[in-house]
Amino acid sequence: MDDFSATRNLAALGVVLLGAVWFALRPPVLYLPVLLVLFVGAEWLNPWTTFTLFAVLPQVYARLPELRAFLVMTLFAATPWATWYAKTGDPRGMLPTTLSIVLFSQLFSWVLTVIAERNRAIAELSRNAGVAAERERLSAEIHDTLAQGFTSIVTLVQAARSDPEGGARHLDLALRTAKENLAEARALVAALAPAALDGSLAQALDRLVARLEEDGISGAFSVSGTKSLPTTVEVVLLRAAQEALTNVRKHSGAALVVVDLTVTDDRAVLTVHDDGAGFGENPEGFGLRGMRNRVEQVGGTVSATDSDGAVVVVEVPL
Repeated sequence: MDDFSATRNLAALGVVLLGAVWFALRPPVLYLPVLLVLFVGAEWLNPWTTFTLFAVLPQVYARLPELRAFLVMTLFAATPWATWYAKTGDPRGMLPTTLSIVLFSQLFSWVLTVIAERNRAIAELSRNAGVAAERERLSAEIHDTLAQGFTSIVTLVQAARSDPEGGARHLDLALRTAKENLAEARALVAALAPAALDGSLAQALDRLVARLEEDGISGAFSVSGTKSLPTTVEVVLLRAAQEALTNVRKHSGAALVVVDLTVTDDRAVLTVHDDGAGFGENPEGFGLRGMRNRVEQVGGTVSATDSDGAVVVVEVPL
């Protein structure tokens, strides 16, 4: 009798191990039906197999919709009771165990539902955060490119109206600015790199400095270092320069602006120094908050100080 029991136990263990191998294979269609057959066989050989249901039933709920999972779970949970009844004729012997397993399974199903709802809520929040971030990015792009270009156009047209003799020159500059703005708008719509970066960053910065003459401001640009920069860093530095030079036009009253780009092996530093009125007590009011947010996205820093005018330094690690 002991030998027979040992044989049954070994056979039950073998069936359980076969189920483990089947779990490793996990064919999508046949997995649960075959697992049920193996479980019935192991349960018939050894009633302690019942406790493997705590590992089996989570797989059922993970693979099937809730209603179908409940039906399949019922088949698994009824197996210990059915085998016990077939062997002993006693319908009550395994009933508490079966009910406990059913309750556990329903609790597990509820936990899975809560987790799924939480994941959906997190995904929705992430999507909304992504939309908000994209809107903020587009807002900054429009402010740094199109709005500044339109400001220049308005200034040039006003200058043309007040200076009939030099009107043609002002209108030519306004036309050129309008064409550049149109190129920027098309680039934004097409989600391409900024139009001003069709050449190198140094060339784009040189063009920005040259345009200061439209407002009667002298500009000087210098660059040192030839290391190639990632496109994201180039765009950030260009936008920072545009914002800084817009501040010069609008607020500084400067006569001279010096722009310097220094690129080393481990960092890129953009410096914009004008001889105007400076920032005063609230430099963040000059559009630097948006500049700082953009620079921080690439791990950089922005400093704004007064030193014989305003000095903006943008530093980005490489």
